[in-house]
Amino acid sequence: MVWNPQIALAVFIGLTAMVEDLLRREIPNWIPVTALVGGLTVSVWMSGWSGLGSSLLGSLLGFVVFLLFYILGGMGGGDVKLMGGLGAVLGANRVLEAALWTAGLGGILAALAVGYSALQGRKTQAVSGEKKSSLHIPYAPAIALGAWLALVPRG
Repeated sequence: MVWNPQIALAVFIGLTAMVEDLLRREIPNWIPVTALVGGLTVSVWMSGWSGLGSSLLGSLLGFVVFLLFYILGGMGGGDVKLMGGLGAVLGANRVLEAALWTAGLGGILAALAVGYSALQGRKTQAVSGEKKSSLHIPYAPAIALGAWLALVPRG
């Protein structure tokens, strides 16, 4: 794979969001804002004004697709903003593929987390007699990996 500014930006944003989400359980607003501004800038630089249109549409699509999951309670607001920002980096032609990759990876991540929680819950409940509260899964790793996989050249 040939490194270019789009890939470098996606890797930087993804790694930064992962670290923040895993350590602090939140994605600070500066990360999706950096992705949005950087994505728009890189798109114009690489593809001119048509790149700007694709980047804006990608941001809108990424935001709207994940907004539905936020409204249903399955995702945090930071995740929605991150996908909107990464949508600007990916552009309209790759953001839906990234969303599909993210959904698949997120499903695997959720299944692993639920299984682990169930195993830990049995031990905790046996000792304390309490039930655990709802499970919160950091979703930035799935979003970042989904975006990266969408950037892998095909064929």
